[in-house]
Amino acid sequence: MHKIFYLLSCLCLCAPSYADGVRLLKQEKGKITFSLKKETLSIYPLAENAVRVIKQREFTHHTPELIYTPVSSYPRYELGKNDSCYVISLEKLRMEVTVSDGKLRFFSADGKAITHETACSLKASSVQQEKTYVAQQSFFSPEDEYQIGLGQFQDGYLNVRSLSRRLTQVNTQIAIPFVLSNKGYGLLWNNYGLTEFNPSDNCISLKRSLKEGEKVTVNVTSTKGGVKETRENNFFTGQLNIHSKGHYALLLDVGSVMARRHHLTIDKRTVIDMDNLWLPPTASVIVELDKGIHSVEAKLNKEDNPRIFYRKIDDTTTFRSPVSNGIDYTFFAGTPDEIISAFRNVSGTIPMLPSWAMGYIHCRERFSSQAQLLETARKFRKENLPVDLIVQDWQYWEKYGWNAMRFDETSYPSPKAMVDSLHALDMRLMLSVWSKIDQNSVLGKQMAEKGYYIPQTPWVDFFNAEAASFYWQNFRDSLISPIGIDAWWLDATEPENDDLVGRRINHSQLPGEVLRNAYPLMVNKTVYEGIRREDKSGKRTMILTRSAFPGIQRYGVATWSGDVGNDWDTFKRQIAGGLGISVCGLPWWTYDAGGFFRPGKSQYTDPDFHERFLRWLQTSVYLPLMRVHGYMTDTEFWNYGEKVTALARKSLADRYLLLPYIYSEAAAITFKNSTMMRPLLMDYPTDTTALSLNCQYMFGKSLLIAPIVEKGPSSWRVYLPKVKGGWYDFYSHRTVGTGWYKAPVSIEHIPVFVKAGSILPLACHTQSTAKALNNDLEIRIYTGNNGSYQLYEDEGVNYNYEIGKYATYDLSWNDTASTFHISDRKGSYEGMNPHKHIKLIKIDSDAEGNIKESVKEIEYHGKQMSIVL
Repeated sequence: MHKIFYLLSCLCLCAPSYADGVRLLKQEKGKITFSLKKETLSIYPLAENAVRVIKQREFTHHTPELIYTPVSSYPRYELGKNDSCYVISLEKLRMEVTVSDGKLRFFSADGKAITHETACSLKASSVQQEKTYVAQQSFFSPEDEYQIGLGQFQDGYLNVRSLSRRLTQVNTQIAIPFVLSNKGYGLLWNNYGLTEFNPSDNCISLKRSLKEGEKVTVNVTSTKGGVKETRENNFFTGQLNIHSKGHYALLLDVGSVMARRHHLTIDKRTVIDMDNLWLPPTASVIVELDKGIHSVEAKLNKEDNPRIFYRKIDDTTTFRSPVSNGIDYTFFAGTPDEIISAFRNVSGTIPMLPSWAMGYIHCRERFSSQAQLLETARKFRKENLPVDLIVQDWQYWEKYGWNAMRFDETSYPSPKAMVDSLHALDMRLMLSVWSKIDQNSVLGKQMAEKGYYIPQTPWVDFFNAEAASFYWQNFRDSLISPIGIDAWWLDATEPENDDLVGRRINHSQLPGEVLRNAYPLMVNKTVYEGIRREDKSGKRTMILTRSAFPGIQRYGVATWSGDVGNDWDTFKRQIAGGLGISVCGLPWWTYDAGGFFRPGKSQYTDPDFHERFLRWLQTSVYLPLMRVHGYMTDTEFWNYGEKVTALARKSLADRYLLLPYIYSEAAAITFKNSTMMRPLLMDYPTDTTALSLNCQYMFGKSLLIAPIVEKGPSSWRVYLPKVKGGWYDFYSHRTVGTGWYKAPVSIEHIPVFVKAGSILPLACHTQSTAKALNNDLEIRIYTGNNGSYQLYEDEGVNYNYEIGKYATYDLSWNDTASTFHISDRKGSYEGMNPHKHIKLIKIDSDAEGNIKESVKEIEYHGKQMSIVL
């Protein structure tokens, strides 16, 4: 094979023309360009295991690069050619461009086939009377493939292979056009607008039937605050004409901006049934259908106009965007961790969150006064219930208008004194701030005069740099400088109601559809970069936001699952949704423990709700962030009685016990591009049983979490992947082997298991993050395999770690020699405790379940030690 090497210099080449195929146009630094029949193919090597692929005819809309960070250096690659294809070889990825048709094939570095392109198309179209292209690209997907990703959805699917999804930003749904495969690759579809995943051109419209539904009046959140809304259901019917038996992917589109209910029956068999006060406009399901005519019925909101899109499942994965400049995707190869690491390296790595963010976050809808908030904070301390962050939800602005960036002094006479009082209690304040501003407020009138709104909406146009700057200036001058608030809750950053559609943005330069899904990226960019640039305190910031897009992770954001219900099925679906977004490079995620929409006043005394709430709470111990919230609810534990309070206290103790482990995992996110909440595909990609599980997951690489998502089970069936030495029950310390296991059920906690060979650093103090971290330790060693772990410490509240002010300790266990080793401490930071009292516990258990523990207590002074246990 003749090879053309690209090393350090820029080498330009011309190749012979192929009348019916591919012609090499140019090779330059970081880019190889080919001419296809109708398009130009550009390939950008981004990393040793990643390439960006762009096929286009012309630019129809010039947009800024929003996802990728500037390239500091280009990876080394080789370009070669044989009779059938061009070959591009990177250190960990090889790809071929077929000469005859320009299709791409992807291989591992050692030549193993990963996947390949199948069909693609670029069709001219229009958006707001301007030219655009419908871009579509398909890839081969074998029947035994598992794919995870696309962000956070409410359909309950973790494996999205062959599923049809519509990627839009809406309350409870976060659209990230990325999938991770167990076949050793990840795909990021680079489009800022709506994207269809595995779309179908087959569609039926359902007709409203004469069969009447029921009416119900509910309390809901809205862009005007809490309101009562009367909703009336109606039945819609139709027929599906299926030409051949098989599995079909169905997408129900209710035809409204937001749904109130998802429901679908086929031949009187229910295939979709979700009820919440707010739901995304689409829902997805895979069903098996026989050839023939099938009756369809949907019980939906009376104002809906539903359609069903359907396609027979095949061996392809397809992305389609109706508004684009062309086909544009990035292919990543390797293990799941290598793929996610490469994704972050090219689109932005993640700054450390404050250490206090990993403690308990207490929220309710809502505190109505400064006095009420401080009274609640003091009671937490009086009751010895640990909490690090307390949250002020919306409407603190009251008479000044929505998000006027002012506290109404009638209820909040001194916000600065409120924050200072919380700090004196070793707590922080998070404040809800929106990207919409009341147009009749003083600030809103200024925004309107300057033309800074998205037309005909109250949402600020963050694509307009001047509007974003003006928003930030007011944010800084009204909330940061005079008050010193610690954390920010940027709510409804989709923006709510899909308000970019049909509107112009950035001085009317672009149709909103072009950047439809990227709004949350711009809102969070504005706030994070402003804080890093201008907040002279140097405090680490925390941002919680309801929507996200690729690249947003570099702004240090966390997401949550939005305004969801509280029932068992909703709880179960949140876990699949959280795992779906975690593999998309966004590791910081949580939910409203107990659900946002709750059962009203009965929740305080209803034992069924108490059981559900406790399972939500106990699972949140093992989420990246632990947070309680609830609509029209006083969410404090003591309002639910002594039993709930005592069990909640146990969950809080478990969370704070784990903080040295959690904070070290947080450091691994920042320094090693790791992922904390890990679907089993990440660690067991060849275990088909593990891959099939929607709710079990790893928390770090040591703990396997098995949430209880049903009412009152007497035992819980757990699958434990095959690992050397098996698994240990975290709470009883008994060994439980591998494979299926019937776990005993306790109302005090959910089943949690520790992998043999794990080294778990735990806290000795469990009342606050300040005491739990950088202090004395308990280190548990689970025998049966060798193990290692890196413990991390820093000041926790500033960015000094970015200039090397932190400390690490390498911990290792030699199982054969029964010896624990701790390295010399590496690094230092201000306020570091140079001495640690460490309690070492070696945990072992025989086949009969007899637990054997060996305990030694040591004094560590920063120098390496080896201890035989």
